[in-house]
Amino acid sequence: MAKDVTQKLTSGKPMSLIIGFSLPLLVGMLFQQFYSLVDTIIVGKCLGVEALAAVGSTGAINFLIIGFCMGVCSGFAIPVAQRFGAEDYDGLRKYVANSLWLSCILSIVMTIVVGVFCRQILELMQTPANIIDQAYAYIFIIFLGIPVTYLYNMTSGIMRSLGDSKTPVYFLLLASGLNIILDLLFMARLGMGVEGAGYATVISQFVSGICCLLFMKKRFTILHMSREDLKWSNHYASTLCRMGIPMGLQYSITAIGSVILQTSVNRLGSDAVASITAANRINVFMACPFDALGSTMATFGGQNVGAMKMQRVKDGLKSATFLGFCYSVLAVIILFFFSNYLLLLFLSPTEVAIIGNARTFLLTQAFFYFPLAIVNIFRFMIQGMGFSSFAVIAGVMEMIARTFIALTLVPSIGFQGACFASPFAWILADLFLIPAFFYVHNKLRKKFTSQCRL
Repeated sequence: MAKDVTQKLTSGKPMSLIIGFSLPLLVGMLFQQFYSLVDTIIVGKCLGVEALAAVGSTGAINFLIIGFCMGVCSGFAIPVAQRFGAEDYDGLRKYVANSLWLSCILSIVMTIVVGVFCRQILELMQTPANIIDQAYAYIFIIFLGIPVTYLYNMTSGIMRSLGDSKTPVYFLLLASGLNIILDLLFMARLGMGVEGAGYATVISQFVSGICCLLFMKKRFTILHMSREDLKWSNHYASTLCRMGIPMGLQYSITAIGSVILQTSVNRLGSDAVASITAANRINVFMACPFDALGSTMATFGGQNVGAMKMQRVKDGLKSATFLGFCYSVLAVIILFFFSNYLLLLFLSPTEVAIIGNARTFLLTQAFFYFPLAIVNIFRFMIQGMGFSSFAVIAGVMEMIARTFIALTLVPSIGFQGACFASPFAWILADLFLIPAFFYVHNKLRKKFTSQCRL
């Protein structure tokens, strides 16, 4: 009989559990960003600055749509983690089955709608005329892969909610290697242009998702389902939607501010777009530890709330915040001394102005990494505790901040104004998330205390 690979986060030292759980997540995210970096390097070096700007100009709309998919799947995993922590395996299986049904429905509807309106969205964003055709060619292929995005994020999210953060990484490593090979084949060898980068991403993610699905079927014995488990249930589906839709909206609402900001940056020309594209590739890579801590908090919070261990929830938050602070300091030091060298991965040394702007953008983000750490740690913890609607409010805060910068600072002072959009957004979100956590924690603590007295 195959060994079950689930893991409980409801006992043991929170610090060691968080580090042990988040490290595989971090490795996976780094490799995910690594093959994204390879896309950008090949595009920038082989296809030129315009192609680089074209791919980069789709970042905000990509985050708007794909971020919604990822958020929904993360939300679907929360009830699974809570039922696992409560050792309610019958309910756990029903949540997993209804997640499958909902993911199929949402992926089909979203693919059709987004595919139809993709070009119009790019035009509304005032994508520069010299790059809009390449931008459309790339992002349209990415959006056709929305069902694949749901497949990987749903299966990997369920595995993490059951305490297995390692297995999704193994399949992501496989996908990373495949993505690099396909990049080189499609773009460098076959000359497919930016479309090649899109196909490489979708194919690799499909392989990773299928591997996750097959592994779950074989190794997670508590997921072996009966016909009764697989039936559609309005009760379970509605609970999943209450968790998943707000988390998806949080990503999308945040992305609306990014779309508005991208529109303002697009007016500055393709050089400004290329600067932010190159800087953001490094920025996203450097921010992976914050994302790993956030994902860890969602599972840690979900399992411990299911087990009604509220003191462990607070202890876990403290440990994650300390880790986030330590890494924030390290990241600033690394980028201060090495950002120019990193930017040369994407840009030619002759593009002095673009490199200078990219470094300014990158360092501005880095000095505000700790507020970003707080956003991820507190927001995902709150979501794991079952209050996904609070994520929407935090997303609105970020949207307001980015929109304000896009409509005021960017038109008045140009590129430098865009550098402060994300830091302002993180700080504004923190002002809401920190008190929100203590409100939610106290509410659940009182609820569980009263239940124990009955």
